[in-house]
Amino acid sequence: MSRPILPGATVGVLGSGQLGRMFALAARRMGYRVHTFSPGDDTPMGQVADREAVGDYEDLDAVAEFASRVDVVTFEFENVPFDAARTASEHVPVRPRGEVLHTAQHRQREKDFLHGAGFPTAPFEHVPDRATLDAALERLGTPAVLKTAGFGYDGKGQAVIHAPEEAEAAWQSIGAGEAVLEGFVDFEREISVVAARGCDGDFAHYGVTENRHRDHILDVSIPDPDIDPKITANAIEIAHGVLEALDVVGVLCVEFFLKHDGELVVNELAPRPHNSGHFSFDACVTSQFEQQLRAVCALPLGDTRRLRPSAMVNLLGDLWDHGMPDWRAALADPALKLHLYGKSEARPGRKMGHMTAFGDDGEDAARRVIAARDALLASR
Repeated sequence: MSRPILPGATVGVLGSGQLGRMFALAARRMGYRVHTFSPGDDTPMGQVADREAVGDYEDLDAVAEFASRVDVVTFEFENVPFDAARTASEHVPVRPRGEVLHTAQHRQREKDFLHGAGFPTAPFEHVPDRATLDAALERLGTPAVLKTAGFGYDGKGQAVIHAPEEAEAAWQSIGAGEAVLEGFVDFEREISVVAARGCDGDFAHYGVTENRHRDHILDVSIPDPDIDPKITANAIEIAHGVLEALDVVGVLCVEFFLKHDGELVVNELAPRPHNSGHFSFDACVTSQFEQQLRAVCALPLGDTRRLRPSAMVNLLGDLWDHGMPDWRAALADPALKLHLYGKSEARPGRKMGHMTAFGDDGEDAARRVIAARDALLASR
């Protein structure tokens, strides 16, 4: 049994974006101090943390100094170098383990893990260089999706190949580096399961969330969609199996394609709180961020029950094209919750915040939250 890390202790976070910001808010509410380490300053998390340490993740002396001043270390994104996690673990517990990040931050390692453990994936081929791409396309056929092996997010580093003659253009478009080729999945919708596993192996989940994308970026998330209960149970069972197989302590999201025949295909893993779980900040007894804190501090996991049906919409930098949005237009709905991340520069496609709305059911909440964003657009 791991020793509990109680309120009053200091939690260190590698990473400093919006996920860290919401984690810090949950941790400080429970009486913890929070330190963040990243290459930037005045970051979304740094603005609300007790200490913002600025350094390069590859500066292992700086990572060691950071870890020596906290009681436990966790992550807010998965692209932290494994050596940084290993260095931190020489001083304090690191949760989830650096090996979990090592697997999830590289698509080939992630696919090999999922396939080897018996979880459903699309057919895939490792493409270490251009010379192997044509043969991989022959084996998988077209259409297929070429994805960078590492550091891809929000659809970046991906290209659909509809015919073999498109291979060269696709290879160049993803940066001409190590990649994974996946068979194209004709899916009905995309769903996810955000779940947590404690130091004692206890498991908690937030059910199934439907995710609707625009330009490959998550646009709207609707918890508890109207799908076959057997599919919901299967998705949760797979998520539980993934957390067990990886020995995760913390929060992890499993993203799925739901095919037209009801079959589930695991698309990606995210070993930290996830955009599709942001609704939990307002709509659940215990948010995914508090759950992460509870897990990494060896506390009992919290209740994930919904307080009200809800839906979430992302706010991208495009909304700032004509200056600061008129937030009064959105907040005219008294049941709407606004979250802004404190980012100083708005860019098209950059996640600047999100809104959560409540309704009679998920679809009603989705209509309301989309209407609130439309009101922002109309007010420009």
